[in-house]
Amino acid sequence: MNAWTRRVVIGTAAISMALSVAACGKAGSDDKKDGGDGKTIGLLLPENKTTRYETFDRPLITKKIKELCSDCDVSYQNATQDTQRQKKQFDAMVTQGIKVIILDAVDYKATKSWVNQAAAKGVKVIAYDRLAEGKISSYISYDNEKIGRLQGQALVDALGDKAKDSNVVMINGSPTDPNAPFFKRGAHTVLDKKVKKIVYEQDIPAWSADEANKKMGAAIDALGKDGFQGVYAANDGEAGGAIAALSKHGIKVPIGGQDSELAGLQRIIAGTQTYTIYKQIQPQADSTAQIAVALLKGKSISSFAPTKVDDLSGEVKDIPSKLYDAQVVTKGNIKDTIIKDGVYKVSQICNGQFKAACDKAGIK
Repeated sequence: MNAWTRRVVIGTAAISMALSVAACGKAGSDDKKDGGDGKTIGLLLPENKTTRYETFDRPLITKKIKELCSDCDVSYQNATQDTQRQKKQFDAMVTQGIKVIILDAVDYKATKSWVNQAAAKGVKVIAYDRLAEGKISSYISYDNEKIGRLQGQALVDALGDKAKDSNVVMINGSPTDPNAPFFKRGAHTVLDKKVKKIVYEQDIPAWSADEANKKMGAAIDALGKDGFQGVYAANDGEAGGAIAALSKHGIKVPIGGQDSELAGLQRIIAGTQTYTIYKQIQPQADSTAQIAVALLKGKSISSFAPTKVDDLSGEVKDIPSKLYDAQVVTKGNIKDTIIKDGVYKVSQICNGQFKAACDKAGIK
């Protein structure tokens, strides 16, 4: 079995939104602390266009670290999709004496030299969500190839009996994100067997919704309005960009995304997006915080990271890891997943123009 396909059973912890997001500062802020006291954990997130990072990942990780270590501090920075900025942030944390850094890399290949230099100084780096290259101490993410398979199957299910005669457009993720090739590979394993043909396929730099919009427009120009029957989009942001292009041309076909963003869920309620992928962030955030505090205190992390994976280069092997599962969300199960787990309230999803659609779907 390929190390990337190993997975562990996801915890059943439901996401709680009883968080004080405001207390954590503004998106993209550079909260700097002196880490030389041995009680500071660094947290570097890649961007703030995808709403999950500032809304969920940052406050959840910070909250859990403080629960586990009341006198610990979290030094947080967001790279706003800028690799060089993230490098400066990372190097500054090492210079400040921070010995544990949680890193969600903008460009996973670019991190190799930073991580290796930090490791030589005794710094423990936890690869969060994306497997950065270099001598990583631990990796916490999802079974990303399985997520791709879930996305592909959800699109096939939406196409129904017409799937085998359907052409599909694929709008893939960012080339600098190590997860993107696994989403793509997983989706292809399903779509290549169950649809007629992939007629147009593009990777989208930086997960840009604007670029997804342009590529979808180019696909429509090349194929015609009737030249495809479904669209695979790697995440909800890209789905939103693609849907705008489809709507402009009066095209309505099944299309899905990933991340269960609020806007994506509202599009599902409205009927313009077909599905998304729900990844429970709290278990991932909690495991990361547990590992970070254990590393800070010099304790074993084996119980928190029972799986082993190799990095994409093959140079770093047997990285202690934990890989979580995910699930497909459609209009039919938003109530029993997203709302039940407290990710978003009905009042957040079903406001304004979406209220009537929510009422019709029985979401009240």
